[in-house]
Order: sequence, then C-alpha cells, then structure tokens
Amino acid sequence: MSNWYMLTVVGRDRPGIVSQVTLAIYKGGGNLGEASMVRLGGNFSIMLMVHYEGTAELLEKLISPVGDKLHLHIHIVSIKGALHQRLEPDVRISIYGADRAGIVAETTGVLVEAGLNILNLESDVGGSPTNPIYIMEIDGAARNGVDSIRLALDSVAKGKNIKISVTPINTLMG
Repeated sequence: MSNWYMLTVVGRDRPGIVSQVTLAIYKGGGNLGEASMVRLGGNFSIMLMVHYEGTAELLEKLISPVGDKLHLHIHIVSIKGALHQRLEPDVRISIYGADRAGIVAETTGVLVEAGLNILNLESDVGGSPTNPIYIMEIDGAARNGVDSIRLALDSVAKGKNIKISVTPINTLMG
C-alpha cells in the first residue's frame, strides 16, 4: 500500500473526538493503521497512521470540518507505512520521584546509552503543587539485557529522592 500519512490531532479533551475523526476518515475512503491516543493535562492527542489514496492536502480537507467544529489542530505528513513490524518490549521501568527539570532527559539519555530502545514512555505529575511527584512508565527492548538497564539507572537514583523498579517482561506468556 502506498500513500500512508501520519495524522496528528490535538485539542481540548471532550467526548466524540475519536469517533468523529475516524468516521470522517472512513467515510472519505481512508483506512487506519496503528494508532496512539492519549489525554494529557486536559487535552487530547491522537496519532494515526492513515492509508488514503489521495494527497495530504485532500486528507486535510476531509478532516478539517471535524477539526473546525471541535477546535482541533491538525497536522499531516507523508510516511512509509511499515505495518506488522512491532518490536516487543522485554522490560518495564517505573520511576517515581521528586519532580524536577531534566528528569526525563537524564533518564532517557542513560537508558539509551545502556542499550534500551524506548518503545513507549508515559509520564504524569502527581502529589500536590507544593510536593509534586514525577511518574514515568517506560516499556522498551533492552538490547544489552535487563541487568545493564538496572546498572545504568542506579546512577540516576543515587543520592536523589527517586524510586525505580525494573521488571522483565516475558512476551511468550500466553
């Protein structure tokens, strides 16, 4: 299949965004591939791989009425539609600690150096405004083994108020 696009949609969270965007794509002759949708801080974000025989401009015209109605920001780029090439995670990392600037950059930098291919990262801020806690959940493929990930994360946690857990994922469990 040719003519794959990455469609990103961002707007204030409200019911109906997914159904209206995907219905417009379907009615216009488009087909969905992989998708990621998430609510972040009262906003909703969608990333969709869309197969559509027309141009990016025509796809945007197809979705624009929904975007205008729901006050959504839409961005479309042409991509290679490499489906069925899912990498399976073999490790899950949970990090809880005092919120501070740079925690994501520091942690992900150490993990990449240790051979982790980050497949999914979600974060949240909990606690209270006076005592914020940063929460990160990372799934990845540890090319150099889970022990190398544990060792690398020791340097992130050392001397800081951070709790880290590294759990192997057995993808062969049925």
